Amino acid sequence: MSESDDISGFAPDDDQPIPYMARTRAYYAAIGYDTPYRWAHYTGAPFQPLKKPLAKSRVAIVTTAAPFDPARGDQGPGATYNGGAKFYQVYDGDTSKPHDLRISHIAYDRVHTSAEDSGTWFPLPQLIKASAAGRIGEVAPRFFGAPTNRSHRVTIATDAPEILARCKADAIDAVVLVPNCPVCHQTVSLVARHLEANGIATVVMGCAKDIVEHAAVPRFLFSDFPLGNSAGKPHDTESQAVTLELALRLLESAAGPQTTMQSPLRWRDDPSWKRDYNNVETMSAEELARRRRNFDVQKDAARKVREGTS
Repeated sequence: MSESDDISGFAPDDDQPIPYMARTRAYYAAIGYDTPYRWAHYTGAPFQPLKKPLAKSRVAIVTTAAPFDPARGDQGPGATYNGGAKFYQVYDGDTSKPHDLRISHIAYDRVHTSAEDSGTWFPLPQLIKASAAGRIGEVAPRFFGAPTNRSHRVTIATDAPEILARCKADAIDAVVLVPNCPVCHQTVSLVARHLEANGIATVVMGCAKDIVEHAAVPRFLFSDFPLGNSAGKPHDTESQAVTLELALRLLESAAGPQTTMQSPLRWRDDPSWKRDYNNVETMSAEELARRRRNFDVQKDAARKVREGTS
């Protein structure tokens, strides 16, 4: 039987989750960084069942998005990577007020999404609706910002304990963690593990399946969308509502750690978008050189923010 006669109905070979760890290693090697990054890896995870029904639980959000600061350059939709907009300490925000959070400081998929709708990375409006409908007990008084940190040590020893302390101060019962870039997915995975080990139930909503599962989290809702859309599709509140509801169901239903649920929603029928993100096979030598130059510029901008010299 020839390939042209195949009636199996199989999906195209590239219609599978993007291998972000492998692509990231290959990308940084191609632009001249010889030491491969070591991704956080565990073979088991802590697990904390909900201590009370979700309809009586206080739920918080952990985000890797950054508060908009007009003094830090272009952070608007479609902005190029902006290292100067990074943050390096845990922050929080009052959930009773509107917030303008942006993702220009991290490596979301700038080819296939434009970062126009914050509802795709910050599900506070949907969580408020869930509270009003009685789906959850209440929205926590604060949300928390987790720095996207390549240092495992800093995330584990500094940022995760700080987020835990703030969650305990607010009597949080459950936490929804929403990453954007590849390293963001690792960051929130480490935070989720720390919260769960200390008695707070968590669910990660993300798009980088390999990174989150490599880090072994308690619960993971996987959306096979471009990075930057962990909370649903842009300008599609129904998609955002469905995505949050799936995460809430996973909080309730997971029987044990390392439980992954895949969202049934598809970004589009054509899976060709998955070929593009940081894929060195599609880049010329000139493009790789340009990216190295830009990376060095943004790395310096981020260093100045970290050192407080900008």
